[in-house]
Amino acid sequence: MDTETAAVFKEGGVRLRQFLPPRKGLVITTDDSYSADRELETEKPKVHLLDYVAGNIRSLVNAIERLGYKVEWIKDPSDIPHAKKLIIPGVGHFGHCLSELSKGQYLDPIKRHIKAGKPFMGICVGLQALFEGSEEDPLVPGLSLIPGQLKKFSTADKSVPHIGWNSANALGKPAATGHRITYGLRPSSKYYYVHAYAVPYRAGELEKAGWTVATARYGDEEFVGAIARGNVLATQFHPEKSGVAGLRVIKAFLDGKASEDLYSGAAEDAPIAEGLTKRIIACLDVRTNDEGDLVVTKGDQYDVRENAGVQSAGQSAGHVRNLGKPVNMARRYYEQGADEITFLNITSFRNCPLADLPMLEILRKTSETVFVPLTIGGGIRDTIDADGTRVSALEVASMYFRSGADKVSIGSDAVTCAEDYYTSGRRLTGNSAIETISRAYGNQAVVVSVDPKRIYVSGPEATNHHTIKTAISGPTGEKYCWYQCTIKGGREGRDLDVRQLVTAVEAMGAGEILLNCINRDGTKSGFDLELIDDVKQAVKIPVIASSGAGNPAHFAEVFHRTRTDAALGAGMFHRGEYTVQQVKDRLEEKGFLVRHFEADL
Repeated sequence: MDTETAAVFKEGGVRLRQFLPPRKGLVITTDDSYSADRELETEKPKVHLLDYVAGNIRSLVNAIERLGYKVEWIKDPSDIPHAKKLIIPGVGHFGHCLSELSKGQYLDPIKRHIKAGKPFMGICVGLQALFEGSEEDPLVPGLSLIPGQLKKFSTADKSVPHIGWNSANALGKPAATGHRITYGLRPSSKYYYVHAYAVPYRAGELEKAGWTVATARYGDEEFVGAIARGNVLATQFHPEKSGVAGLRVIKAFLDGKASEDLYSGAAEDAPIAEGLTKRIIACLDVRTNDEGDLVVTKGDQYDVRENAGVQSAGQSAGHVRNLGKPVNMARRYYEQGADEITFLNITSFRNCPLADLPMLEILRKTSETVFVPLTIGGGIRDTIDADGTRVSALEVASMYFRSGADKVSIGSDAVTCAEDYYTSGRRLTGNSAIETISRAYGNQAVVVSVDPKRIYVSGPEATNHHTIKTAISGPTGEKYCWYQCTIKGGREGRDLDVRQLVTAVEAMGAGEILLNCINRDGTKSGFDLELIDDVKQAVKIPVIASSGAGNPAHFAEVFHRTRTDAALGAGMFHRGEYTVQQVKDRLEEKGFLVRHFEADL
């Protein structure tokens, strides 16, 4: 971690915590005040959590509280000997996370806790830390409690990072006995992963050391999805973002139920479909309406106001479409089986202090009941707070992560950064929002939202930009087009094509592309397959197809005809025309692997 980033966390970390109001179960008070709430909290069993600025910690706290436990924070290495149960989460760069633990003098107390036989759980980088090291940062050693090195996934046949829902299957492994499932893991369940580095699985090696291993497959690579022995459980996936399936794993750890028969019957013997599922994302555009309320809206080619001829029920022409309340709608889509929820803030809130941004509260409330990944977009940039204080994009992102976001989406500012990148001869400054956030939290935490539109030309020689030959002719019969990048909600076009943009942001450290299309937005005519193919050919990072979905068949079409990694829907869900479950039913009918929503813990 560079000096500037370290300074943000060292000097800004305490201030960022102050943006978040205390919640029940979080022991963050420093006075001796007493209340009925605190008396009730003392009756709950406790688990200690070590937070070293490792991403979205709020969702894990919410999951633990949901399961009836109270969180105590590890604030100093001297607190660890007092912990009966210890959880170390982590998102981001292996070297950054291990260096932070080392500088805080936490490594030896963690080792002593584990050696003493007390329950320990590591999540994501918390799993990686237990191994000897990682290709991500060869100079930084791990704890070396488990033999093995982390390797980066091959990009030859798949997108990297590995983002989405996959298995954690212990059946058939040398240490597995019958259908005994470790720590609540079910071979038929899917769990949420987001990482570029993993421990390759070699049958029998870890088992010889007494470890039970559950694996997942990504392409032709099999890797460690979860590992356990005695008092230790570690997961490469995020149980707190894996719906009820993940809550089940956390509960088994907290309750001390390392192994038990969780179910019986024919379902046990059914074939297990391994591999990454097709991700379906529900997107909510959030803004203030004319009455000042925060609502979910949806535009037609980015225009969110009602037209005179086509109006929503009870709404007048010219008014902002009000399709519902953000928190309630997010919960609805979660229960329908949405694999992720994306909030795009399309209101600037220019005069609002950052600590009071309405989107922070939306994230806090949503993360209390929605246990799948949450992405937030809008306003992730260097800014000036209402009191005149300069706040970096990294600090803004940190506020969102602390409030429950797992990823941040950057739009117009990414275009500006890409323009600077090419102007400087493809030189990385290290100071852009994409670079600073990905360096601190990992590239999987940064999504770039792209808003291109078609510009038709007579042929490739008519423009300096990358063109495609299109099956959809232009207004005067043109057979070629290029995709112009836009800013300010599509209102301003730039002299930058979509290939230039996605190539630049990938170089800066973006981990995912949210690929919109202005021409298709609100048309219900299906995704722009030509655009998606063009972008997939240009980058190795995952791409989310967006804009134009009008029915479940459009999702089946985009997965069948392109290599997109995920697909996003909005209006068709908001208007109640189709549900997320209906989309997944259609995909399953067409032979695609999908995650099934689990309701019962």
